[in-house]
Amino acid sequence: MLNNDLHAPGKAGEQDRRDGHTPGNRFLGRVVACSGSRATIAAVAEQGGTDLTELWSVGRLISISVGRNRVVALVYQMNTGSHAWGEGEDNTFRIETELLGEVRVDEDGREEFSTGISRYPYLGAIAHRIRSADLMRIYDAGEGTTAVIGKLTQDESIDAAIHIPSMLSKHFAVVGSTGVGKSTAVSLLLHKAIAADPKLRVLILDPHNEFAAAFPQHAVTIDTDTLDLPFWLMRLEEFAEVVFRGRPPVPEELDMLRDILPEAKRAFRGSDNSLVRRTTEKSSITADTPVPYRMADLLALIDERIGRLEGRSEKPFLRSLKMRLIAAINDPRYHFMFSNNTISDTITETIAQIFRIPGENRPICTFQLAGIPSEVVNSVASVLCRMAFEVALWSDGAIHMLVVCEEAHRYIPSDPSLGFVPTRQAIARIAKEGRKYGVSLGIITQRPGELDQTILSQCSTLFAMRLANDRDQEIIRSAIPNSSISTTSFISSIGNGEAIAFGEAISVPMRMRFSRVDEKLLPKASSANSKNSEEDPDTVDLRKIVTRMRAVTVGPDISNFQQNYAASVADFDEADPADEDLDAKPYAPPASSAAPPASAPLESYRRELLPQTPRLDPATSPAIDPRLDALRREMRRDEPVFPRPAPPGTSPPSPAGSPAPRCAKAS
Repeated sequence: MLNNDLHAPGKAGEQDRRDGHTPGNRFLGRVVACSGSRATIAAVAEQGGTDLTELWSVGRLISISVGRNRVVALVYQMNTGSHAWGEGEDNTFRIETELLGEVRVDEDGREEFSTGISRYPYLGAIAHRIRSADLMRIYDAGEGTTAVIGKLTQDESIDAAIHIPSMLSKHFAVVGSTGVGKSTAVSLLLHKAIAADPKLRVLILDPHNEFAAAFPQHAVTIDTDTLDLPFWLMRLEEFAEVVFRGRPPVPEELDMLRDILPEAKRAFRGSDNSLVRRTTEKSSITADTPVPYRMADLLALIDERIGRLEGRSEKPFLRSLKMRLIAAINDPRYHFMFSNNTISDTITETIAQIFRIPGENRPICTFQLAGIPSEVVNSVASVLCRMAFEVALWSDGAIHMLVVCEEAHRYIPSDPSLGFVPTRQAIARIAKEGRKYGVSLGIITQRPGELDQTILSQCSTLFAMRLANDRDQEIIRSAIPNSSISTTSFISSIGNGEAIAFGEAISVPMRMRFSRVDEKLLPKASSANSKNSEEDPDTVDLRKIVTRMRAVTVGPDISNFQQNYAASVADFDEADPADEDLDAKPYAPPASSAAPPASAPLESYRRELLPQTPRLDPATSPAIDPRLDALRREMRRDEPVFPRPAPPGTSPPSPAGSPAPRCAKAS
């Protein structure tokens, strides 16, 4: 599978399939019409014979002799003039071809293929079968950096090769309907890529958890059990996607997060003397700065804002935001974000694990997204794509990164109103600027019509497998250079494992069949590797299934967090006694998310680390006159007490000492 040796190109005339035929049948037709990009050939099948006409099939290359050169053309349509076939009679038919290039013969006899055409076919020029030696010259991708990925459909004795650096430097895409072999083709291409470029690091966004089986010796797998993606690595929009469960954020709550996140990050920096503090002292901290912070500090800051308010009922979004954060911490599905009780700066370890630095002979990371909650998959993909670009950017070209997006239409849909904007921006940045910094993009999709066409147009190498949808076919036709639009006229009927490859990595569009991949290296969904399907359904324990449905992952232990957070709330002098029912009680997690005690206690919130508002003590501060302070207390004592408005549908409270009026029963 990993053999990169091409068949040695032969000289003109060697392996020429015309040699076995009589001289009178060496040519199959003559040119009867020609334009700048197409030619029409007329031919005759003598006495109804088909021994030569069978070579005129759609998708095959033919040659047209023009002087000493041979123009190469692709057959894309053919018919008989009468639209009938006469047995035992001479049948005239017409072949429509598309001109692709020519094999030039120099004065010294050296032959070379060129995509340009120096002399166009003239009327009456002879058209014949292409020589095998010419096919080798056409599809020879060069020496050293080529990789054989299959065989030509027209002649299976000739290798189909691509130029790996060209494919990676300007991105590539693999498109095709379900079941045509996309995943197998991607597995083959990635095996060739890591063999050709030892510096390459590959990150696969795997929504079906199927690529881990394809790279047993070259990949590490990150799933919900092994994933540790700290929440503080996310930018504001990404974190809001998690907090609001994929729904549009409430503007007031988003603005509050934007205000208090920098304060929580500065609080952590004040308590940490490590690299975080030294590197952030030189720059201001924003809500997007990837530095650690504590959720306890974030919630305490919200409580401090609540305590400062006089008309608390006018700011309900603060309580709503606090409830959302508590719910996210308690959700067992978000265990991969909030699992660490002790917050520390682990960004170096996280990047090393995901982006394989150092690779340790495993340059591929298959990031399994199937177990991550659907409402935060886009946020996780945004973090990964953004970090991939930044790692390659700031490594000054030392790391060559390839990001492979399976089911890419999920992240970068054609409709701008759909999808997650930060994910689209992160992938678009790789597509538009990545090649300057050594970041490549691999797009795999079964619906190119639903993919952002701007990003698809940045993929200079395309492998188009069978596509049944007319809209998808039209998108592929628009992506092919004008000189080879007819190549896709038969894309809806090619077989499984076949593809039409064109772009920077291939000299001319070619119809080819991917090599067979070893059975043990085929991509397989994780469910296919589980228990044997021969188990009797009547013996399945439904209780076990229901238990796994309710608790996919053990939730984080927040018992210490509850105690420390409840204690910290009591320290605020501004707290209203009316809020004790919400703020003074610990937040108990649901019974289904109870977890065993963690090994390390959660760091408690320390109020002295937060930005403090100076308060003046009347007893010690000379700036306050004691008489003025006494006057203020007297004024507060004389203030009228306004009763709180009664809830809708209830009677207002009666004055003290008077019986409550009785309401007449409704008739």
